Amino acid sequence: MRSLLNILDLSVEEIDELIAVANDIIANPERYQEACKHKTLATLFFEPSTRTRLSFESAMLSLGGNVLGFSEASSSSSAKGESVSDTVAVVSGYADIIAMRHPKEGAPLVASMHSEVPIINAGDGGHYHPTQTLTDLLTIYHEKGSFENLTVGFCGDLKFGRTVHSLIGAMSRYNGVKFVLISPDELKLPTFIKEEFIEDKGIEYEQSRILEDVIGKLDILYMTRVQRERFFNEEEYLRLKNTYVLTADKMEEAKRDMIVMHPLPRVNEISTAVDSDPRAAYFRQARYGKFIRMALIMKLLGVKA
Repeated sequence: MRSLLNILDLSVEEIDELIAVANDIIANPERYQEACKHKTLATLFFEPSTRTRLSFESAMLSLGGNVLGFSEASSSSSAKGESVSDTVAVVSGYADIIAMRHPKEGAPLVASMHSEVPIINAGDGGHYHPTQTLTDLLTIYHEKGSFENLTVGFCGDLKFGRTVHSLIGAMSRYNGVKFVLISPDELKLPTFIKEEFIEDKGIEYEQSRILEDVIGKLDILYMTRVQRERFFNEEEYLRLKNTYVLTADKMEEAKRDMIVMHPLPRVNEISTAVDSDPRAAYFRQARYGKFIRMALIMKLLGVKA
């Protein structure tokens, strides 16, 4: 039995395989309609989610499977004080695979130690979010055709942004990648991420506090939300939340083939005026999430179409 807790649990070859299956699902959805018939996915979401939870559920239903679970901690027995390990030990008796989101870093690892079925980390605090990274990689593959020789800019909350941490780890394995890290000093990329995935690998990078200074260099701009739920200090959140807003005027400075990605939800860091720009890939990105999660569920369950 195998779980997915961190994007680096997957080799580059396995990611290529998942992308190939996702592409076949996009091209031939009817072939996969009963791939997971009589299988059940449990979605244990101890933290609010729209896209991730619904795309997991849509993925399993599109594979002919069933779904059960909860969408907030208050509707589960954790509200009574039940531990994650006990919840998972029980639910793994009801389902064939579990997708779990939790506000505490490391919770999915604990879950995997007490589960009889595969665990998929659907986001743990400010730590990792591997299925969002798979979604991001499928998006980059479709939009840019390759993972190599790309300059990727990450803008906004690089400190708490688990999607940023996971994607940097994944992209650091490809040749010719450069990173541009755009954030206020208070939300800089954590040192351990920078050292492990950038500096220790000799990857070229630069840091900037001003988006306009570097947007013209980018092949991909990955915007992020400043996350209120990660702050202990409301005043600090309010001071930083509008630091970066991508507007149509700023897009004029970008390459004609640059793409804009965002894990969503968006608050106000991307103007709605950008939505009509063909370089705005974030809604396409959200759609790709369903197909890559279908491929992943099949892989971890050991089923083929």
